[in-house]
Amino acid sequence: MQSIRFTRSPLLSQRLPAWRQRLLLWLFLSAFAALLVRSAYLQGFHNVFLGEKGRARYERVIDISATRGRITDRHGDVLAVSTPVKSLWAIPEDVSLTPAQSRDFAKLIDIDLREMNHKLASERDFVYIKRQIPPDLAEQVAAHKYDGIHLQDEYRRYYPSGDVTAHMLGFTGTGDAGQEGIELAFNSQLAGRSGSRRVIKDRRGSIVEDVESIRPPVEGKDIALALDGKIQYLAYRYLQQAITENHAKAGGIVVVDTLTGEILALANLPTYNPNNRQHLVGAQLRNRAVTDTFEPGSTMKPFTIALALQEGKVRPETTIQTAPGKMTIGTATISDAHVHGLLSVAQVIQKSSNIGTAKIAAQMSAPDMWAMFDSLGFGSPTKLGFPGEVGGRLRPAKTWKPIEQATMSYGHGISVTLMQMARAYQVFARDGDIVPLSLLRLDVPPATGVSVFSPKTAHEVRAMLELAVQSGGTAPQAQISGYRVAGKTGTAHKVEGGVYANKYVSSFVGFAPASAPRLIVAVMIDEPTGGKHFGGDVAAPVFASVMAGALRSLGVAPDAPLAPLQIANAEVVKEGI
Repeated sequence: MQSIRFTRSPLLSQRLPAWRQRLLLWLFLSAFAALLVRSAYLQGFHNVFLGEKGRARYERVIDISATRGRITDRHGDVLAVSTPVKSLWAIPEDVSLTPAQSRDFAKLIDIDLREMNHKLASERDFVYIKRQIPPDLAEQVAAHKYDGIHLQDEYRRYYPSGDVTAHMLGFTGTGDAGQEGIELAFNSQLAGRSGSRRVIKDRRGSIVEDVESIRPPVEGKDIALALDGKIQYLAYRYLQQAITENHAKAGGIVVVDTLTGEILALANLPTYNPNNRQHLVGAQLRNRAVTDTFEPGSTMKPFTIALALQEGKVRPETTIQTAPGKMTIGTATISDAHVHGLLSVAQVIQKSSNIGTAKIAAQMSAPDMWAMFDSLGFGSPTKLGFPGEVGGRLRPAKTWKPIEQATMSYGHGISVTLMQMARAYQVFARDGDIVPLSLLRLDVPPATGVSVFSPKTAHEVRAMLELAVQSGGTAPQAQISGYRVAGKTGTAHKVEGGVYANKYVSSFVGFAPASAPRLIVAVMIDEPTGGKHFGGDVAAPVFASVMAGALRSLGVAPDAPLAPLQIANAEVVKEGI
């Protein structure tokens, strides 16, 4: 069979119509022109859409975290600092994990598999899988090279002093934003402002080019607190000891510098460790010194006596008949724990007589007493900035009945916070005035305060408060070897459901050295059940231990002989409740 070569095929020898060649050429030229026009239109006139699609595939805007400012005590010791950690994130559509890898990954980072799969099934462009993981765990994740799983630098707050300063400092959340305490009160100053930058990433999420800085980060500012780390530890330690020994429900303590109004220590129990907040309940988080109110009991008596002295109603030596230890006002009867008989005004404070205080209060008008309480700050928050701070309860004077004026004179029918009591006792520790309290260290102390009582009145009451801690007073256990001490005990029934329950709040507020007061210490023990409930037995020893250590830590010179204390043999008077 004769073969025919392809180049000599008969079909190739036939000529096509000329119009067909021109038609094909025109179609090709038209298509090419259309592509040119379309390309010019998209790239020159309508390029936004394509640009956005392109950038969405390779450009990312990432946040640049600002380092949160440190918190230090007054001596520069670090109380809170942000440490670098890693967070796991992903672009869900880029993740490619086998079922076995998903199980291993979830187990490695200790997260529920269903929760992780739910996040990775999201249609969002960016999801966090787990935040603030430890560096060693981050290294393990990086070593596995899970496809589509990425690590991001972040910061986690660390508190070296743990539960000792928990209620003062508070804590931050996962975004390093303040949630409680100083962290929340000064969040804007500490947080700074995060920045951002635009980068180009490949399909594995690795940054291949840094395009531009959109906004530079502004680092947070450091804060120096008024708090003294040594005094804070003393306050926490002795408060904890008292709570344990007296089987109490809770307690709080505040230490204030009388010269400046700086808060040198603040502690509450129960407390928590801000470095581990997985199993917290409300009771642990409560900053009781500023959020919990209580009836102060006899710690209010010095203010009533001071007003009577200021108005010239009585003198320290004026005598008041307190026998037979009971007094009826309207349909109510008030009483003393013991019958004392004839007492001087100074002895009314020393013996803590309800009857004597009520009789002195009856010589004054309700509006005058209300104005005095108001000027001391009762009924209003101290405005320290702590979250949840309350102002207590001080009813308008026009609603007071005679029995209510009597009971408020010795601390019943009025509610306060421990911080308010510490602030108010400045009038006796200073020369009758009050300066604002400060959480921050003051390089320049306030020049003058707001005058409430005259210096003469303040000194007279200060002398009475010294008697209260001596033999024959209610708080000989508040004595400190080498220092003159002045202060007042308080014991009050708790109010539950509108009625007084058989539960107590024991307190003591005092200052030292009495000759030139430097520190105020206010102590509150909630529901002591260890067989003692009087403020002189429960709260006064805490005051003595903390005050003694704090004065020595500050190098305050003694103002009394360094003689052994005779507390065991001292006559102790129990206050009226």
